[in-house]
Amino acid sequence: MKIAHLIALTATALSLSACFTLPAGPAGPQGATGDTGSRGVSGYTGATGGTGATGATGATGYTGATGAAGGAGATGGTGATGDTGATGNTGDTGATGATGAKGTTGGGTVVVIPPRQ
Repeated sequence: MKIAHLIALTATALSLSACFTLPAGPAGPQGATGDTGSRGVSGYTGATGGTGATGATGATGYTGATGAAGGAGATGGTGATGDTGATGNTGDTGATGATGAKGTTGGGTVVVIPPRQ
């Protein structure tokens, strides 16, 4: 407990001391001026380097060979001529019709039928 009280008193004292300001005292005497240091010697400037060599120009590539021209295509042959169709058969002649029956004479009407053509 003693340490805690001491810490609290110290913190309070420090915080209150920042609140009081005292007037500044008289200025002190001015100090003597110091000697100026000696000047150093300037360093030597290095020589300028030589210019580098220029690179060689690369070789030019060859031009490729020209391709051969294609040949002309063959001409197509003429198509074959078609055969003439066969001649059709002539139709048969029709059969002759039968002769009609003879009528009898009697007292009736006679009908005559001409043959078919």
